[in-house]
Amino acid sequence: MFTISDVSIDTDLLTKELINSRAGAFVCFEGRVRNHNDGEEVTSLEYEVYEELALKEALRIVEEAKEKFSVLELAGVHRQGHLVIGDIAVWIGVIAEHRGSAFDACRYMIDEIKHRLPIWKKEHYINKEPKWVQCSEHHGT
Repeated sequence: MFTISDVSIDTDLLTKELINSRAGAFVCFEGRVRNHNDGEEVTSLEYEVYEELALKEALRIVEEAKEKFSVLELAGVHRQGHLVIGDIAVWIGVIAEHRGSAFDACRYMIDEIKHRLPIWKKEHYINKEPKWVQCSEHHGT
């Protein structure tokens, strides 16, 4: 499951949906809006999403991760719209029988989402004009 949301991400609800008695591991990743980037003071972020294509590609990524890492279930949400410092911009949750598979699948998911999904990020700064930044330039970081 993967969704795009224009409201705050409810991590408690998402976590409760990833329950399976076969799972010995649950791993999640929360990408939060921080107050700086590349030496600039950031005040907020803005995400634009080509939703139809993003959801289609995200489902491919989910299926790839399930197959590649033998996990039981994966879920993810990415925000769109204007986010403030501290907001969760992206959330990934994975359950698996073993922790190694869960960690690896979670890392794969976030890396592929940042690299492959048509999601554009604009940073808003304190002392300069907002700027669109490339998420794909930060693959694996």
